[in-house]
Amino acid sequence: MDEYTADCQARVAFEVLANRWDSVVVFTLAAHGPMRPAVLRTRIGGISAKVLNDALRRLEYNGLVARQPYAEAPPRVDYELTEAGSALLEPMRAMGAWATRYAGAVLDAQQRYMA
Repeated sequence: MDEYTADCQARVAFEVLANRWDSVVVFTLAAHGPMRPAVLRTRIGGISAKVLNDALRRLEYNGLVARQPYAEAPPRVDYELTEAGSALLEPMRAMGAWATRYAGAVLDAQQRYMA
């Protein structure tokens, strides 16, 4: 288990998607392709412009999305997944399958702990 020590590279995958909105942005871009922030925000629903902007910046910083500016008036910017962002879909789906199977048990444990 040395690959999961405090300074291991495997932790990067979990840290990259630790924010609650980052995986939603990745999945939405995967499903619909490159898009402008306003369209992305509409497709996601329930996310503020600031929170989306923060998520896009964080994902760009981590190399999961690419920002494509266009020299137009008015200015236009599209975001799309990079190869690394697309490659995260498989482990994200595996985590989703885990959640589908065990979310009830986790929530039950949390309720028992709080009681």
